[in-house]
Amino acid sequence: MNVRNYALVTAGYWAFTLTDGALRMLVLLHFNELGYSPVVLAFLFLAYEFMGIVTNLIGGWVGSRTGLGLTLRVGLGLQVAALVALTLQQESWAEWTSVVFVMAVQALSGVAKDLTKMSSKSAVKFVAGDEDGALFKMVAILTGSKNALKGVGFFLGAALLASLGYEAALWTLAAIVGIALVAIMAMLNEDIGKSKKRTPLGSILSKSGPVNRLSAARVFLFASRDIWFVVALPVFLEEELGWSFYAVGGFLAAWVIGYGGVQSMAPRILGSTRPDGSDQANGVDRDVAGARRWAMILGLIALTIAALVTAGIAVTAVIVGGLIIFGVAFAVNSSVHSYLILAYSNEDDVSIDVGFYYSANAVGRFVGTLLSGVLYLWGGLPVALWGAAAFVGVTWLLTLRLPAVDRAVSAAPPKS
Repeated sequence: MNVRNYALVTAGYWAFTLTDGALRMLVLLHFNELGYSPVVLAFLFLAYEFMGIVTNLIGGWVGSRTGLGLTLRVGLGLQVAALVALTLQQESWAEWTSVVFVMAVQALSGVAKDLTKMSSKSAVKFVAGDEDGALFKMVAILTGSKNALKGVGFFLGAALLASLGYEAALWTLAAIVGIALVAIMAMLNEDIGKSKKRTPLGSILSKSGPVNRLSAARVFLFASRDIWFVVALPVFLEEELGWSFYAVGGFLAAWVIGYGGVQSMAPRILGSTRPDGSDQANGVDRDVAGARRWAMILGLIALTIAALVTAGIAVTAVIVGGLIIFGVAFAVNSSVHSYLILAYSNEDDVSIDVGFYYSANAVGRFVGTLLSGVLYLWGGLPVALWGAAAFVGVTWLLTLRLPAVDRAVSAAPPKS
């Protein structure tokens, strides 16, 4: 394992993730305080999610041709530009002007996010190795630590808004990313992940059945989370339960930190690290079986929460406790998916397949973000929770068609 490159990639991703979580909370709470409706708040993030769809498709292809070091640098640089640009927005602007401007800047941040994520997660394939389950372990560590830091970012964004104000908070976040960018530019080998063959642009639309099926499951999995998480929950906590900025940011931060911690333990939870040298095919089958089992568990949890909140039974306790339990099951689902996409890919196509997969992830986030505002406006948090339960059900159905990795890789056609 190349420890130096793994550390650099991880550090860059950590810095970005911290500011990305903080920025989301800053924008949401700031514009909610200005009186923007839940649907308008959702629209502020739609361009961010939409650009993720495009960026992951194109970015994976670019990364395979130029190396992942370059796409990582570009992602961090664009985030600095987006944070600085947001300081130009003024409260005196008309609402439609502010919405259009923030959507445009958030689109830039969406490009930055997905270039950085695609680069970092693809690079793990090249620096971790795959002996003794190393790939799953390193993916779980990267993904889990990323989400823990995103949770810290949620609290940081709320705290900076309350203590420094909107504009000063943005400058602080820009400085954090800028420091990481300088370190990456100085020390990272930019040839990581550069394909040995010239991959045509048409290859960005995956021809692999397993990758397509996993990506479809990813769409519904992440939509199920964002339907309640992006707009519905924080607005409900602030407006209906009267929570402060610190309380809202703190709860969302604790949820994501815990979620990240569970992700990093996913190999142990699934019992698939194979320390005894057992047959890899059987271990991989356990991973796929785990994806199916945990999708079903997540669906049962989502149905229970939606039913209890709709019935008005101990609403605050159910939301706080129930969504923590939801987060545990969601984290295991997400982590095993993140492993499977790398396991289903070969080295020459890994950035393209990962880009395609995270493009599907962005589709799910886009749909979930829009529905979070629309369903909350339509019927409040209970309707958003029923929508989440329905989407988890579709995720479970799609995981039933995932093949074992050894068969998927051996059956995959060569890409030209």
